[in-house]
Amino acid sequence: MTIEDLSGMGPLVARLGRAGQRFRHADRARPWVLDTAVVALVLLLFCLPDLLHAVGSIDGDHEGPRRFRLVFTRLPVAGMLALQAGLVLPLLWRRRAPAAAFGAVTAVFVLQWSLGAALRADVALFVALYSLALHGRLRQLPWACAVSAGALGLVAARVSAAVSVWDALFFLLSTATAALALGLVIRIRRAQLAGLRDRAARLEIERDQRDRLAVAAERARVAREMHDIVGHNLSVIITLADAGAYAAGAAPERGKEALHLIGDAGRQALGELRRVLGVLREADGPPAEPALSPQPGLTDIDALCEAVRAAGLEVVYRTAGDIDALDSGVQLTVYRIVQEALTNSLKHAGAGARANLAVVVEDTRLTITVQDSGPPDPAGRPRTANEEGHGLVGMRERAALYGGRVSASPAGAGWTVRVDLDLTPQDGAR
Repeated sequence: MTIEDLSGMGPLVARLGRAGQRFRHADRARPWVLDTAVVALVLLLFCLPDLLHAVGSIDGDHEGPRRFRLVFTRLPVAGMLALQAGLVLPLLWRRRAPAAAFGAVTAVFVLQWSLGAALRADVALFVALYSLALHGRLRQLPWACAVSAGALGLVAARVSAAVSVWDALFFLLSTATAALALGLVIRIRRAQLAGLRDRAARLEIERDQRDRLAVAAERARVAREMHDIVGHNLSVIITLADAGAYAAGAAPERGKEALHLIGDAGRQALGELRRVLGVLREADGPPAEPALSPQPGLTDIDALCEAVRAAGLEVVYRTAGDIDALDSGVQLTVYRIVQEALTNSLKHAGAGARANLAVVVEDTRLTITVQDSGPPDPAGRPRTANEEGHGLVGMRERAALYGGRVSASPAGAGWTVRVDLDLTPQDGAR
């Protein structure tokens, strides 16, 4: 819980929360200050009254009722000071070495009651037991409880002449149990708070990781889109430029037509790039007139084939099945896969080659087949199966979104790409 959470519970609680946080920070910076303050408080509240009483009762006027004079032994001031120091000073390391502090206090406590002396500084035993429960190892508590019970039993036996043994045991053991329980409760509470802080830190790390994964996935998607757009249109432009340069001298009109087609292909590529990159741009406010075009689908494959034909690759396109019922995500995937496959055919088979494109829907399966005839020049280097670039990797990534697979292999002088997609709705899809 933070200070902001406490502020809604009232100004007093908020001030107490801020004071508690400042106290914890100061204690972590200088832990000896709190330990010294505890020792000073015990000396002031429990040791000083015994010393004043001892000095004031030298003449025997303030020794109390006779039965208490018979039970307790009156110590000289020097002996009282020594026992008080032995009880209180070990509390200085009650947090750094709680077991050692408890052992030292208990030893002095037993020595004192063996002498038959009663001191108010005996409260140090309960402070040491509380500190051991809070800061010590849990496996040390059983023997500490046994030692405390034995020491308190000695006290009950010594005061049996003045107080009932059972009454004395009940009071002493109840006080020891309260000190032990208070230490354990605070220890458990601190462990719970530490666990909550650790869980909050882990959740924050997981959230950051999810954000980074989402950003990486979005970058991969944009990179895939840009590869498809730029790769296809550049292949068309390069092919048209080569054809235009060849026809410039022999047939100027054909060269002029190639230049117009290059311009159209460049404008189309620029428009698609602006659409894709627009997703990455963070605008300050909503655009006045959004100029976004829809994602390409199966109806755009005809225009894609026309652009490829204009670059010199003869494309025969056919469809089968209910392709109009496909959702927009599947249509975009099919369009990009076809675009990449035709781009590869145009790049490797070149102008004058032939490509057969088929998109077939059968029940819950969709099959895309692109087969080209290979370069018209029989001396051209045929492609091999291990020539796998970013395009084929991108096709496999897109197909994997629909549980599909991609196969690409030579077919005679040409190349065949076959993609199978699973159109079965995923669990939980609506």
